Amino acid sequence: MRRGSRSSGERPRGPAAAPPFPEATLGAIEAHLARREARRVALAESARALRRHAQFVMHQLHQGRPLEQAIEELRSGARALTAAARDEPGGEGGPVEAALQESVEALLLAATFRGTPFPGPDELGVEPEPFLLGLGDVVGELRRRVLEALSSDDLAEAERLAALMDELARALARFEAPRSIVALKPKQDQARAILERTRGDLTLARLLARARLRAPPPEEP
Repeated sequence: MRRGSRSSGERPRGPAAAPPFPEATLGAIEAHLARREARRVALAESARALRRHAQFVMHQLHQGRPLEQAIEELRSGARALTAAARDEPGGEGGPVEAALQESVEALLLAATFRGTPFPGPDELGVEPEPFLLGLGDVVGELRRRVLEALSSDDLAEAERLAALMDELARALARFEAPRSIVALKPKQDQARAILERTRGDLTLARLLARARLRAPPPEEP
């Protein structure tokens, strides 16, 4: 073989191939992903804080404590979290959905204590999906109030609250949607079951009240 000649297996070497993308393009993609990750972390942290606040509000409501400022803060937080989730694709799931659902539950429960009209999704600044899930849960919170009224022998209040439970369960039952949009069917089934148990408790309370009325007065010693 002559000097300088190439073996049959060798290929001629040309100039080094240029990278398929400029470094600036790849760096910009990395920065974009890092920003999205940071936003999602912040979104999850905000959701956890809002959920804790909603749980605090519900606990305080059942204790009969005034909460005007805490309720307004909950409204503002739910509205802000909804707006932040809209700006982050896929950010409405997981902790965000749970926090908004529980916030709606607390705000609707507050309306039952105040005796004010129930706010809708637009008034609360949330989407209809978490609103409906929170509506389903507030039926259970009302059952707790019914049982408290019965334990205080306030049958009239228990019946008023049970009637409200029935209205809310009926409102929830009118909606139908695929589970991929909102998992509504379990909430509807749960609300119906809670309502039936509560009706049974009220029936028993009425029977006991009638029995007490019919009982003869104790004889004088």
